[in-house]
Parts: sequence; C-alpha cells; structure tokens
Amino acid sequence: MEVPDCYYIKPPLLVRPCNPTPCHSLYLSNLDDQPFLRFSIKYLYVYRRSVPGAALAASLAKALVEYYPLAGRLVRSSAGEKLEIECNAQGAVLAEAYAEFTADEFLRASARPHQSWRKLLYRQTAESFLDVPPLVVQVTHLSCGGMVLCTAFNHCICDAVGTAQFLHAWALLTAKPSGGVLPVAAFHGRGLLKPREPQRIDFPHSEFTRPEQEHDDLAQFLLSQPLSPVSITFTAAQILHLKKQCVPLLKCTSFEALAWHVWRSWVRALDPPPALRVKLLFSVNVRRRLTPELPAGYYGNAFVLACAETSAAELAASGASLGVRLVQAAKDAVDDDHVRSVVDLLEQRRAQPDLSASLVISPWTKLGLEEVDFGDGRPAHMGPVASEIYCLFLPVVGDLNAFTMLVSVPQGVADKFRHYCTINDSNEK
Repeated sequence: MEVPDCYYIKPPLLVRPCNPTPCHSLYLSNLDDQPFLRFSIKYLYVYRRSVPGAALAASLAKALVEYYPLAGRLVRSSAGEKLEIECNAQGAVLAEAYAEFTADEFLRASARPHQSWRKLLYRQTAESFLDVPPLVVQVTHLSCGGMVLCTAFNHCICDAVGTAQFLHAWALLTAKPSGGVLPVAAFHGRGLLKPREPQRIDFPHSEFTRPEQEHDDLAQFLLSQPLSPVSITFTAAQILHLKKQCVPLLKCTSFEALAWHVWRSWVRALDPPPALRVKLLFSVNVRRRLTPELPAGYYGNAFVLACAETSAAELAASGASLGVRLVQAAKDAVDDDHVRSVVDLLEQRRAQPDLSASLVISPWTKLGLEEVDFGDGRPAHMGPVASEIYCLFLPVVGDLNAFTMLVSVPQGVADKFRHYCTINDSNEK
C-alpha cells in the first residue's frame, strides 16, 4: 500500500521526564557499544481506536522517569570511539500527524512493508547518528478513528527485550494514568557486563571471524542487487510439521526448526558455490544464561550472536535432524564463559559480525510486542517499518503459535526462495 503524505498537526514535541531524574554519564557495555548496533529498532503498530496525542505525551513523560536514559543523548566518551549516555533529560521526540486512510485499508495491504511506510515515522534532522534522540515516536491519526504508532529506539541503548519492556510500561501508564504500577523496575547498572581483569578470549568466536575462502562475498552480491521483501506466515500446523522431521532423533523448539528451514531455503535460493562456508547468526538473550543471572528489568543490550556454520552444499542437502543440530549446538554454546569471552574480545578490538556469507535472524517473537495495549485494545498489526537483508521472525497478532518471517532477497531469487520456504513433503525431504 502506498501510504499518502502525513499532515503534521503541530511541530513535534520534545517530551521530557515529568519528574527529576539522575543526571550523570551512563556507561555502555561492550555489548551496547558494538558498531553494528548503531541504528534504530523501528516498530509500526496499527490500532483501530486512536489515543489523543496529549494523553500519549503525558504518559510518555511518566515512563521516561523510570527509563530516563531514553531521554538522554549519546555522546563519545573521553576514551575516544566508545559511546556513553549523557543522562540530561533532554527528552524524546513525539510527532503527531493525520493521514487520509483507514486501518482496514492498511491491513489489507500489510503483508510486507512498503517504502512509503517511512512517512509514518518522523524524520529527525541530524548531522550524525549521535544527534538523533534515542527515542523518536510518531502517532498518525487515521480517517477511520484509528491510529498508526511508529517508534524508533536507538539500538545502542536497548535490545528488543528492552523495547518491549518500555512499550508495555508506556502503554500501562497511558491506560491507567492515575494508578498504573509498572510490573518491573528498570535496572540501569550496565557495569555487570564490564570486561574481566585480566581479559580472556576463550573461544574462536566464528561469528566475528571471516573465513579465508576464494569465493565471492555473498553479502556484497546481496547489496548490489535490487531487493524484494518476502513475507511468509508459518502456521502452528506447519511448524509442527517441521518439528516432526526431527523425531525421534531429537526434540527441538519452533525457533530452532524454523531457523534451520529458512536458512536452508535462503542458501538453496541463492545457490552459492557448494564449498562456500555459510553461517547462520541469530541473537540469543543472555539474561538468564549468565552466572549470576542479570537482575530482572536489566535495561541494556543483553544478547550475543550465536553462530551455526557449514558448507553451502551440506546445508542445501541437510535433513531436519542435521540442520537443527547445528542451530541447537550454536545456541547451547552461549553460556556465561562464552558471553564473558565476547565482552573481552570486544574490549580488545572493535569486532564486527562476519556477514560475508551469513543469514542473520532476529526473533521478535515471545516478547509480547503484539500485546501492547494503550487502553483501547491490542494492535491489529505489529511489525517493522521496513524490510532489510536481516531476517525477522515476527509475532502474528491473535495467534501465539504462528510466526511471520520477513527478509529482503534479490528480486531474481524471490520466487525461488518463497518456493523453498513453502512447507510440504517434497520440499522437506
């Protein structure tokens, strides 16, 4: 759907915390300060009933008291390249607009993002990444009485778990302006993820290591091609069919089965040289994998990239048991020692993930993102503002057991990729 232009009702507001907040420089851990996280996590919500902009601004001011780093600004530390948050209560941006379309019109054409959806998120004029406020919000009131709510969270400040935590807090304070009690307090002590003394790199960390191989860089090929977004919803029955391919050799989760299936389909569609080493990188929440566990409400990036690796030929020919084992082994390797080793590695050098022949999956499922209720009901749609070469596993509104997969692939292989992703007996052998 081509979204029409938005008409801004008034100039964007700079919403500051409604009560005094700590004023200091906040340390960012090495997991926060990775160069590849210097972008914003952008969500798009569609609601059938609108919330007045004044109510959203008032509740946002309350939420920013607890989540005060989102009202600060990113700055370079005195150490040089490393970033930190200057907690100064400068505020988050809230833009209010109107657009001439209905929620139903949007929903009928929302199977995959359209470039025009970017109009629904206020574009902050800035000279650099650091000049953009950590939280930018636009509420667009629709002709039907509904609204589109778009948010942009600076990824250096929080991960997907943190965005969900904040959105639920903000929604609760909107729905219950006089009596909302937040279910969990934000914990801002990121020093729990400081490097060890002395530092030790105990693992090879293939997620950061580019193999020496003669073949062309697959990532460069992807970026050189016109891309097409592919969105496929996998029902609970289809996911169960995938999981049954592993029985009786092993049990697996829905994510593990679907991650292998999409990775294999991606490699089959791109058809790289058989000997090329291909990787699957996927984010793993480490809050409960550390010893001791991170406190409830820990507010910062608390994930690392797990890495499964094999040759293109082996993956393309793999059955479910072999492929899922690769995913499980990568996930199981992420323990306290592994995470501490990643932190130490990032202290010694500004390592970047190896994207040369990698599919990157970011799961937005199981976070409750599709349940954010500002008082007039849950969203009719939840998803990203745009599609990228990174693969998203998205929740399906109204169906907790289904996933939607979204990724952009070269136009020339989009149909082939969609075919390989289709779950049926012939494709799963």
